[in-house]
Amino acid sequence: MVEPSPSARCWGRGAMAGAGREREEAADYSDISDSEFLDLEEPGDSEQLSSSQNLPGTSTGNPGQETGPPGGPERKRGADVQTPLERLRLRYLWVTDLTSQSWCERQMVFSKELPGLQAPEKAAVMDLGASLHLARELEVHDIMTVPTATAEDSWAIKLLNILTMIPVLQSGGRIREFPVFGEVEGVFLVGVIDELHYTPKGELELTELKTRSRPQLPLAAQKDKDRFQVRLYKYLFDAMVRGQVTPDSLIRHVQLRPEQPLSPQVQDVARKSGFAAAAATLGELAELAFLRLTLSDLPRIDRLQLEYSHQESGAALGAELVAFEERRVRARARDCVAYWKGQREPRGVDVEEAWKCRTCDYAEVCDWRRRGGAVGQEHKAKKPK
Repeated sequence: MVEPSPSARCWGRGAMAGAGREREEAADYSDISDSEFLDLEEPGDSEQLSSSQNLPGTSTGNPGQETGPPGGPERKRGADVQTPLERLRLRYLWVTDLTSQSWCERQMVFSKELPGLQAPEKAAVMDLGASLHLARELEVHDIMTVPTATAEDSWAIKLLNILTMIPVLQSGGRIREFPVFGEVEGVFLVGVIDELHYTPKGELELTELKTRSRPQLPLAAQKDKDRFQVRLYKYLFDAMVRGQVTPDSLIRHVQLRPEQPLSPQVQDVARKSGFAAAAATLGELAELAFLRLTLSDLPRIDRLQLEYSHQESGAALGAELVAFEERRVRARARDCVAYWKGQREPRGVDVEEAWKCRTCDYAEVCDWRRRGGAVGQEHKAKKPK
């Protein structure tokens, strides 16, 4: 796969009974590692191209965010007020942006607007989880560094990785770090599937690895977030192979320049991968990639599986098959996107999950919590009559 190099990549993010287990769960939230967390930077000096004997792959990052002025999650919406997407200058969202809303929407907002408040130890744990994902990726292909200078170069690498992965899947092979993207409820969504492979029964299975700092499975609140993530991946992948995602949609949402010549370094990668004829511009490469996807006869994803493992020992903690119902996935995505469109204010956690606030990096600046929000309601709920 093609992945951003250290100079262009930000490494990843990521109950016992009663309050004790819940407190551990809140602390453990930050060590959840996704493939997406390998891909959080705009194109910089270089990208990494990973390849095996027959597979150069890609997972380049391009979150489409330009730095904007911070605004508190309490900011009121109005005709003259920008939506969160506009205020943060986001051209698109990551799947993990939506799934993080499932944990605590206000925490997700603060992480965008006040990223400097994150505890250093949490960032270190995220790095460890991301490194384990990278190790799994290297089992399938090597990584090469490809210099990039523009968003068009970065997305070209992503498209080249898709093009090289299609025949591997067609031949029944295993791939990792497959980029997915598409329009969901009017917002462009981007993600990275951890692994795709076929089961002995011939079913196409998506497997998502989650690593944990403690040798125990997560509670229901975390599992719910993880399930939503793999469901969104399937939704995007299925739309791509059905031809429902178009080059025009990608170019329009991400604000790419289809006629922008690709760098000589990227064109050289395309030539070595067998796609030199379509690699002069991003527009040409996008047309080829989407055409190959549509004509590939790749099936929709049949099975969704979550795997949990212990970061320190690598021991498997358990696996779970996840059911999929498109109507419910779309309804949940619609509710998440409503915040980004400025149609509603961000929500805090429910009373039953107020324990999440105890280890939140943003607890001291959270207006909702200071007004009595989760913590106050939790206290009232436990107060004897």
